[in-house]
Amino acid sequence: MTSERGKAWQPVIVGAGPAGVRAAETLVKAGLRPVVLDEGFKAGGQIYRQPPVPDGREPEDLYGSEAEKACALHETFERIRPNIDYRPRTLVWNVIGDSVDYYDESADVAGRLQASHLILATGATDRTLPLPGWTLPGVYSLGGAQISLKAHHSLIGQEVVFVGTGPLLYLVSLQYAKAGADVKAVVETASWSNQLRHASGLAHLPSAAVRGVGFMLSLRRMGVPIYRGAHAIRFEGESDCGLTAVSFESGGRSHRLSCIAAAMGFGVRSEWQLAELAGAQLSWSDIQQQWVPDLTDHVRASVDGLYLAGDGAGVCGADAAEVRGELAGFALLQDLGHSVDASRRQVLEKSLKKQWRARAALDRMYPVPMHLLDELADDTLVCRCEAIAAGEIRHVLVRPGAEDVNRAKAFSRAGMGRCQGRMCALNVQAIVERAKEQGPQAIGWQRTQPPIKPVPMAAMADAYVPDPEGTRE
Repeated sequence: MTSERGKAWQPVIVGAGPAGVRAAETLVKAGLRPVVLDEGFKAGGQIYRQPPVPDGREPEDLYGSEAEKACALHETFERIRPNIDYRPRTLVWNVIGDSVDYYDESADVAGRLQASHLILATGATDRTLPLPGWTLPGVYSLGGAQISLKAHHSLIGQEVVFVGTGPLLYLVSLQYAKAGADVKAVVETASWSNQLRHASGLAHLPSAAVRGVGFMLSLRRMGVPIYRGAHAIRFEGESDCGLTAVSFESGGRSHRLSCIAAAMGFGVRSEWQLAELAGAQLSWSDIQQQWVPDLTDHVRASVDGLYLAGDGAGVCGADAAEVRGELAGFALLQDLGHSVDASRRQVLEKSLKKQWRARAALDRMYPVPMHLLDELADDTLVCRCEAIAAGEIRHVLVRPGAEDVNRAKAFSRAGMGRCQGRMCALNVQAIVERAKEQGPQAIGWQRTQPPIKPVPMAAMADAYVPDPEGTRE
């Protein structure tokens, strides 16, 4: 990133969740006026999402035990809003050098910003697995189910089964039960023994353990059964009438639960696509089972003027996102020659280390059950955008030159659709790994191509303006 072109000293922040808001607050305190580009209607990100319009619900109804934190973040944002250039409903779909390409949905216009410095607080999205029947009407992602409830005060269905692993599984299940849904069960893939074996790691952050136990006890008191160590999971129904049941095995027994809706989530995956386009390097994380950007000093990427904060730089949760957002602001200010509060930075770094240790314990307690893909049937859809099944991916791997995940993408089109592989790339990678009997370092990741999310063709055309010599930037 440089400041030689465009507006001098124009820092740009992408995302207005916990990390983005704290980064913006830090810059504002130092006298800077950052541009904040946010896909949401209002600030808060996914975790502290606000309804587009007030609907009478109290913060406790929306955020439960995290209501105080959510309100504090929202209040901070409203306080600094006059001192930032906030642009809601604005999708950043590409980064080239110090150029940030965006699409303003509310005005239906595209544009390009020159960023002297860029803080990416892009967050994370649901991680799903292509289980049998997962594309049936009525099967949602866990985050999608939560957004429906938070933003629109709407259930995905009255009779719901929650499938997956991790703390978010219990949180959303409890939110639905409190909202009046008939939660048939929580179907957890991690075993109880595995959770207990690694639970001691939460001693670094006991509040997380207390919240998690509280979710489970509340569900029990409300009569919601919890099945652990689930496998052989299948969503049953017909494409014309939707989901009718979820079947699985747990505790040595087979189970079949009738329902009209299900929410599935196996943790979340970092949204690092913009970081890669901006030049960040990636490394494989064995514990998080995903690619994450390489960082120095907690937030600095390998490109000058590029800072990554929040779950987009590796999943560590909302509390850590606030810490990393403030650290990103400090790093940017230091690079501008500003003095920063060294004692405050030390407090933040100490807090972040504790939270990373606790996160490592959670990742061990609730591992992504990639073993469920070991016997994935050839006719199971993996890439929904391009309608590519597992067998088609396996078939192209026998062709000469199909040695890594990008060749598999080129030959099969898996990952070339509207989501640009954001939803299916890790699952395609797992299929290639198993077929080639190689690890992720040998297989690689699906390289990012813009636009990272769907935008109108006119938006991309408008964003590129010929320079005086007739070439495009």
